[in-house]
Amino acid sequence: MTLLKATAVKAAGMLEAVNMELAPYQLVVLHGPSGSGKSVLMKALADLIPHEGVISLHGEEQMTMCPEHWRRQVMYFSAETAWWRDTVEAHFEQAPSSELLAQVGLKSDYLQRTVNSLSSGEKQRLALLRGLVYHPKVLLLDEITANLDQQTTLQVEQLLRDYLDQHQAAILWVTHDESQQKRLVDETHCWSIEQLYQHSVGEEERL
Repeated sequence: MTLLKATAVKAAGMLEAVNMELAPYQLVVLHGPSGSGKSVLMKALADLIPHEGVISLHGEEQMTMCPEHWRRQVMYFSAETAWWRDTVEAHFEQAPSSELLAQVGLKSDYLQRTVNSLSSGEKQRLALLRGLVYHPKVLLLDEITANLDQQTTLQVEQLLRDYLDQHQAAILWVTHDESQQKRLVDETHCWSIEQLYQHSVGEEERL
């Protein structure tokens, strides 16, 4: 079964058009040199930038769906998080439980803190929880553990593995950390952006 399908997708900053598919319960690591187009591809999949090609979710094309609704279902998470209010709690439509916060090494009082008092790693974890509230079907993770220590990184990885199974979701995860790549996936599900530019990844071939 195909969850997300991209056909001839290309945006400024990508060397070639990309064809790819993601299935429910699938976790794929995307790797390649900085500046090779990984983040650009993910932003195109999330409909955050202008792009060519056809992208569909459960067979429904991106262009037929309200952009806000699409972005809640195909959600992009960046290492650089965005905050627009003073307190953390003001950014949540539904506050995460203390149990969920604990799964990523945070206490419930973090919700009452000001954004300016947070470290970059704390912001990354809270932004992740903020997005998961909407139960996205495809998670596009762009170096989201780059500012975390080893223990916290493992906690976030476990949280996302659990989410994948519980919600029949798919994850495309960009990381430059080779040890993280090996923990997350086998070679079959470790895709190079350079190979994506040359091959169609889906039912016929897995890189």
